[in-house]
Parts: sequence; C-alpha cells; structure tokens
Amino acid sequence: MLKGRLGLETARIPHADRHGLLWLSRGELCVIDGCLHFLRGRDSLTPTMDQIPHQAVSMILLGPGSSVTHDALRLLARHGTLMAAVGEDGVRSYTAPPLLPDRSDVARRQAELWGNPRRRISVARHMYALRLGEVLPHRDLDTLRGIEGSRVKNFYKLMAEKHGISWKGRNYDRANPNATDLPNQAINHAATAVQAAAAIAVQSLAALPPLGFIHEDSGQSFVLDIADLFRDTVTLQIAFTAARRAEEVDDTIDRLVRREAAAVFRKQQVIGAMIDRIKQVLRMDEVGNGAGDDRDP
Repeated sequence: MLKGRLGLETARIPHADRHGLLWLSRGELCVIDGCLHFLRGRDSLTPTMDQIPHQAVSMILLGPGSSVTHDALRLLARHGTLMAAVGEDGVRSYTAPPLLPDRSDVARRQAELWGNPRRRISVARHMYALRLGEVLPHRDLDTLRGIEGSRVKNFYKLMAEKHGISWKGRNYDRANPNATDLPNQAINHAATAVQAAAAIAVQSLAALPPLGFIHEDSGQSFVLDIADLFRDTVTLQIAFTAARRAEEVDDTIDRLVRREAAAVFRKQQVIGAMIDRIKQVLRMDEVGNGAGDDRDP
C-alpha cells in the first residue's frame, strides 16, 4: 500500500541507475493525482499533458516559458531529483534549487584531489594536456598558464582566418564588454553560454563549483575549468560562426550566438560530453580500486 499521496517515502532510485537530463520548456511542471506532470497549453482548447518519470531521471531542466508549482518542488525534493532553470538548450544557467542527487562520490573525490597539492597540480596538468594535446613537463601553474595563453592567441588567429573574420587580437573590458569589436563580443557571449552548460554538468554530478584546479578565485572555479576544456572545440566555433553570420544578416550578435550555441549543444551533445570529461579529469574510474592517484596525466 502506498504511503500518502507522494508514494513510498523510501522509494528512491540511486542516481547511478537513473537516466540523465530531461529538458522541458513552455509549460507548467505540476502534480496531478500525486504524480508529476508537464502541462502545455493550459489556456488553449487542446492542452497536452505528459507524465514525468521523476524517479528515473537525475535532473529536470526547465527552459523558457516554464513554471513550476510548490507541489512539484516537494515531489522532486522527496525523490532527490535535481531541477534547474536554464536558457534555450542550456545556453544559460539561471538557478538551481538545492535539490541535490543522493551521491557524494564525485564531490569527495574532487575534494580529495584538490586538497592534496601534488594531486591538485596533477589534475591541472591533465586538464592542460587535454586542451593542448600534449603533456607538458612543467609543474608550475603560472608557467602552464603562460604556455596555454600563447597557444590560444595563435588559435584565435587561425580560427578567424578559417571563418574569414578580420582579427585584431583578443580584447575584453569587463567593465564594458560591448565596447569591443564584433568577434570579441561573440567570444564573450559564447563563453557565457558554454559556462552555463558546464554549470549544468557540474550540478548534475553534485560536484563542488568553488574547488577549481586551474581557476582559483571564483565561486564557480571548477565550472570555469570545465568550460575551458571546450574552448577550442565549442566556444570559438560558436563565436566565429556567429560573427561571420552577423556580417550577412541584420540581427544582434547576442541572439546569433545563442542560436548557434543551442544548435551546437544539441548536435555535439555538449553537456553530456562535459559530464564524461568531469569524470575523466577526476579519474572516477580509479575510485575504490586502489589505483595510484599521484601519477602524472
């Protein structure tokens, strides 16, 4: 016999056995007859209603035009299902209520690696190896940042040439981000979109955003670390494609970047790839098998 309208209080499927993310937009997440539903077109003559298997998914992402009832939040909290409000196709991450998954393995592993100076630099070197395509012998973060910065400058130039964009160098004024030229504005907007995707990936694994291995000062340092792993393959691809498009159509660069980011996120399954990359850089496959954590990448 079910206990109460929310079902068995102890019925909770571990997140490791659940499906991944469920994307919903333009509707109301609500509870009907004790079950979670997503109602679209409530005010129309032909509304549609889908029952949501909330116990079998790890995270529900609510896109534009969506609302959620208090009853739905109670149901999600009871079963440990995450929920976040995001932009179209994950190009923004606005908020995530504290409905965390019932796991701590990723967070504990991250804290373990971050808290040991030798392991921390090993993870940072692994990240640089993924970004640069080779393992550098250097162990000083400032040196690694300098090498990476030099290579990124060349990559900006190559990407601009590939897309037929006039490139005058990277220029970013935090106080006035719109004061730069069109390609730089596109990079700024694309970076914001990719960081939103990284935030969703970090949230879905209950990892710890402040504990970055390369970035240090931000409360979203680990999010920035993961976003940077996709800078060459995703961020700059989005930015320069949108910048080129801006020369052909009459539209704002922000809107063009959002549309391009949404298309790339869907086609390349970017958020899923980020989740896999988080597990890779934290070497989650070594947890519990006694493998040495101090090895170089």
